Amino acid sequence: MFASVFVLILGLCYSSQENSQPVLGRPTLSGPSVVLAGTVEDFECELQVYPKNETILLQLYKVGHHEEVLAEYTLLSEEVAFFPKVVKLELEGNLECMAKAQNNSEIEPTVSSPHYLKVIVPVENPNVFISSGLQEFFAGRTLDLRCNVTSGNHVDYTWLLNGRPVSLTPRHKAVEGQLLITSTTSEDSGVYMCVATNYYNVTEFFTFNSSEIIIRVKDPVSKPDISFNVSKDGSIYYAMVTCQSMRGTPPVNFTLFNGTAQIDSLTAHETKATFRVSLVLGQHLGQLQCKARNENRTVESEWIPLEVVPVRGPVTLQYDSDLGEDYAVIGLRLYCKAAKGTHPQYQWFLNETLIQEQGSFSSMVHEPRQSVLLLSVGGSSAGTYRCEVSDSFDNITAISSRGLYLDREVLNRLPLMVVVVVFGSFMTVILVVSVCCCYGVLFRKREYGENSLWSAEMVRRKVAYEDELDVSEYQEDVDLVQTARGGDSDQTSEDSVDEWPQILKRRRTLEDEAEDED
Repeated sequence: MFASVFVLILGLCYSSQENSQPVLGRPTLSGPSVVLAGTVEDFECELQVYPKNETILLQLYKVGHHEEVLAEYTLLSEEVAFFPKVVKLELEGNLECMAKAQNNSEIEPTVSSPHYLKVIVPVENPNVFISSGLQEFFAGRTLDLRCNVTSGNHVDYTWLLNGRPVSLTPRHKAVEGQLLITSTTSEDSGVYMCVATNYYNVTEFFTFNSSEIIIRVKDPVSKPDISFNVSKDGSIYYAMVTCQSMRGTPPVNFTLFNGTAQIDSLTAHETKATFRVSLVLGQHLGQLQCKARNENRTVESEWIPLEVVPVRGPVTLQYDSDLGEDYAVIGLRLYCKAAKGTHPQYQWFLNETLIQEQGSFSSMVHEPRQSVLLLSVGGSSAGTYRCEVSDSFDNITAISSRGLYLDREVLNRLPLMVVVVVFGSFMTVILVVSVCCCYGVLFRKREYGENSLWSAEMVRRKVAYEDELDVSEYQEDVDLVQTARGGDSDQTSEDSVDEWPQILKRRRTLEDEAEDED
């Protein structure tokens, strides 16, 4: 019993000693969140709860780097600790304040919540360089530009092409200070510059423009088109052959071939070249092809025949029309075409007056094999039209088409052929209906005639049979009945014998008439 009381007293004493042990509260760290590098800033650390008669040491650290004390302060009374610091870039990050009893190791230290500090180093001297190498290259390669600054952090980059911001697309990507352009085209050529900016606050920022760099993206030459016109020098004719590519960065080398033989070659500072080749009218002089080349890319044109056929007649003139809502003709297309001629030249005339290429009511479209005159139908477009065709290289001889008179009333009048076809179709329908009606009448007459003869005979026999049934039904006097039946029978027999030949004759007559009609 005494031992138990003794243990209880010792426990109470120990517990009382634990409850009386001094406790440190958790410090609070405050200060600026964004500062410029090189400035002096104060950070405050305040301890609300701490044991009396104890010297408290407050220390400033970066989170995770307790081996390096940034600043410290000895707290002697209820006061706030100030840590003045010259801010350097290395100070950026999460800071914390630790409180601990300087002379009592039994008191557990406490640590404040983290306080994030952003240190701004003003941007200076951005510079653009090409990570991918060349400033001049052919389309299809990747362009990699980098913008480096000599100093500065938290920098925003803006890329300019010819003074305008570069539009970001799946081919154009900007990440940090890098501009990456894949599958480049000639449209990516120009003057590039980057603008570097960092912000201290909403109203204060630092910005610098880089130097400019010129990028030239060259287009590979495209497949050339080949054509030729004919020129005349005295009595000698020449083919002026043109080779032209729609795309390609000069200089471009063009070479002209006739079959496998090279005719000529030249280097042009544009995407077109012209060659002069002698020819003879009316003769086939081979097949022409041109090749275009810039850098290591060579492309070939189609083959065309080197043949010039003079214009020959006849010249045909045809037209078709456009109809309006009321089915009236509102527009015409006249087609003029010569029977032969590889290089025709067309002229249109209205009432023997030359029509201009673009008039108030007409326009022309010249195609390789024909010319089309487009007309709007009206009072001013009425008259006689014709066209003349001549050689474009020698218009001494011109072949004319026949004249064609056109006006609104003529165009909207029903053609005679249409009237004949419609009237003929109507008369054919009437004739077919009449024949069908006549055939129906005759067919019904024959059918009803035969049925009438047979019906009369059947009715007469039916009446005679019914009379016989009536006589036998009433069982009259035998002699009287026999006499009466005999008399009737004889009379009927005589009538039947007398009438039968006539019935047969009448039937044969009707059948013969029906066969004659068939």
